Amino acid sequence: MAAISSTVPTAPAPLLHSTVLGWYEVNARDLPWRAPDASPWAVMVSEFMLQQTPVKRVLPAYEAWLLRWPTPAALAADAPGEAVRMWGRLGYPRRALRLHAAATAITEQHGGQVPDDHAALLALPGVGEYTAAAVASFAFRRRHVVLDTNVRRVIARAVTGVEYPAQATTAAERRTATALLPESAERAAAWAVGVMELGALVCTARSPECGQCPLRRHCAWQLAGRPPYEGPARRGQSYEGTDRQVRGMLLAVLREAHGEVEQARLDAVWPEPVQRARALDGLVADGLVEPVAQGVYRLPQ
Repeated sequence: MAAISSTVPTAPAPLLHSTVLGWYEVNARDLPWRAPDASPWAVMVSEFMLQQTPVKRVLPAYEAWLLRWPTPAALAADAPGEAVRMWGRLGYPRRALRLHAAATAITEQHGGQVPDDHAALLALPGVGEYTAAAVASFAFRRRHVVLDTNVRRVIARAVTGVEYPAQATTAAERRTATALLPESAERAAAWAVGVMELGALVCTARSPECGQCPLRRHCAWQLAGRPPYEGPARRGQSYEGTDRQVRGMLLAVLREAHGEVEQARLDAVWPEPVQRARALDGLVADGLVEPVAQGVYRLPQ
């Protein structure tokens, strides 16, 4: 059977809302950034860390981060290199610099308080459309479309009838998500996190547990016979032997040094000199490493 191409839900939106929210109330994970007393800053930290990183890896880093920097002002008062150091092995360490830059802007422009306005959040350095919507929704219970990978996949299957969404968010996808958004701000915020959790736990990318899904009777993809994906090839990100791996090894030396590091120590982490030099140059260009003198480097001050 062909995939359903319509973006009209196979069930009324209020029924989809109540179904997902009922499931979420019973099945939601107990995560610290969802606690009633979690500050907007805590929510923002979690959103930065959770980008492309699983929850189980984020949890210890998140707790250590907030213990050291419980407010934006606390982070802004420290050197950006300390943010890179504390980021540890989470990956994509430019996120640490962006979070430090956002904390500095919050401290200087908003009195140390994370702004509750979507436009003000979006104006912060390092904050894109998704993060601004997520913080506004989860921290301040505002009504916004929150489209992460999990949400996009649930909507693609349940409403559009395709296995995977496009690799980049489309205007049609955003229109569909907007049409599904509950009118009540509180319910919209709950819907956003509920759909996200459903995508993370049940409607997963590789092995969806359709038999356990609360939307199985309403899911366009399921009703269409689960047609296989026909879009562009979906390639996983390699790591072994890549510049990204070398960058991580170089940063590990600098994080552990707590000071300046000579070239010879960096040279020892990877045998191929051209790739090693390229990776180090990239770290410098990204602001993650500072040259101090010829052949001497440190984390940014």
